Amino acid sequence: MGEQPSAKSNKAAKGASAKPAGAKAASAKPTSAKPAGSTGAGRPKTAKPESRLAMVRRARRINRELADVYPYAHPELDFRDPFELLVATVLSAQTTDLRVNQTTPALFAKYPTPEDMAAAVPEELEEVIRPTGFFRAKARSLIGLSTALRDRYDGEVPGTLKDLVTLPGVGRKTANVVLGNAFGVPGLTVDTHFGRLVRRWKWTDQEDPEKVEAEIAAIFPKSEWTMLSHRIIFHGRRVCHSRKPACGACPIAHLCPSYGEGETDPEKARKLLKYEMGGYPGQRLSPPPDYPGKPAPPLGTPAGAE
Repeated sequence: MGEQPSAKSNKAAKGASAKPAGAKAASAKPTSAKPAGSTGAGRPKTAKPESRLAMVRRARRINRELADVYPYAHPELDFRDPFELLVATVLSAQTTDLRVNQTTPALFAKYPTPEDMAAAVPEELEEVIRPTGFFRAKARSLIGLSTALRDRYDGEVPGTLKDLVTLPGVGRKTANVVLGNAFGVPGLTVDTHFGRLVRRWKWTDQEDPEKVEAEIAAIFPKSEWTMLSHRIIFHGRRVCHSRKPACGACPIAHLCPSYGEGETDPEKARKLLKYEMGGYPGQRLSPPPDYPGKPAPPLGTPAGAE
């Protein structure tokens, strides 16, 4: 789904520790690339508040640079059709995509169609999806949405936001994932990673996902929404973590107004990198051909970096 790595990004990645091909590596001395508005010692200096125009330009530059860092960004759920993506996205609530991907092979072998899942014995379905957590509530949602697909949509996943959000367990976030990645309809996926990063980057101060979605949608052309979501989520999972972001290994530190919230020492920061950025397996058992990391292991085997 992602574009091929550029010559620019390949050059930047040369010599980086445990970096995937095509990913822009952090400088050996990231302190030389301080965010605008900071001193060499990392202390913010007095500056005029950033204008709306300047923020939009900085936001779009971050998107361009993330495209160089993650030219292979993609949805990290394994799926072969819209129904599988819909089910996997519902299962991904309150767990990792890795755990979902390790669970869905057995799930879709047993219930390959909406008709099959609608007829499932709840206790049997619960047992299959138990590894994803909250399995009773998720089983109710899966049976409910499968029944709706069977009875109202001839067993097909609808391709509009209006219809998708009427399905049990499906909100705007899930609907946008399905629309963007199964139907090619642009959408923003405002998950916890997306919300955290856009607030750190001062693109918005909103907490409500729908308000976040509206404000970010106003910054970028619609054609960028789906890939922007993948790039931000990739960066949040690999570098800009919730509790301890790897600031010293961040390739966009020079554009980040929150630089310094995490580890700034380059060596220590590199040890915080996850998935392919840290040399570990990714989240998909069946990643896209251009993914430079290792496939995730099946359920029941060591997962590496989760």
